[in-house]
Amino acid sequence: MKNKKTSIYQITFMALMAAVICILAPNSIQIGVIPITLTNLVIYFSVYVLGMWAGTGSYIIYMLLGIVGLPVFSGYAGGLGKVVGPTGGYIVGFIFMALIGGFVMEKTNRKLIPTMLAWVAGTAVDYVLGTVWFVYTAHCSVNYALSVCVYPFIVFDLIKIVLGTVVGREVHKALCKTGILAFTDKAKA
Repeated sequence: MKNKKTSIYQITFMALMAAVICILAPNSIQIGVIPITLTNLVIYFSVYVLGMWAGTGSYIIYMLLGIVGLPVFSGYAGGLGKVVGPTGGYIVGFIFMALIGGFVMEKTNRKLIPTMLAWVAGTAVDYVLGTVWFVYTAHCSVNYALSVCVYPFIVFDLIKIVLGTVVGREVHKALCKTGILAFTDKAKA
């Protein structure tokens, strides 16, 4: 019975986190070619709370909803065109970011510093994938892509890493105390 209850909670929280991304991601601040969104903040938070697989799964649900046309991407866009467009590499790169951060987080039993460092590494992988795709689709130089797609976001992303991890840790602890999220962690919260 506990496994059935746990899986229902897990599915519910995955759907909830996908919904939160759907609500927050379209609300972007255009600072140039690439907008600032809260998508990665919600990914940091949801992976910390739910674990690597469920947290990444919630992001993939969000991404699939956007691909089929729901206006959940930045600027209330939807459709496959957004993923294959200039910013699509960042959208796909978030999957790898979630997996890298989640893997290290789980291997270190949710220790804050290793988890935050893993988020930095995962975000760097997202930057690389997104920038390569941007250069390819926009037919521009790497220097230009870095100046519009990476450099303006570094400080904001570091703030989101700290915020998502610290708040995620507190929410994870609270939900584990209630027994709701015992499935996400073998170690004590």
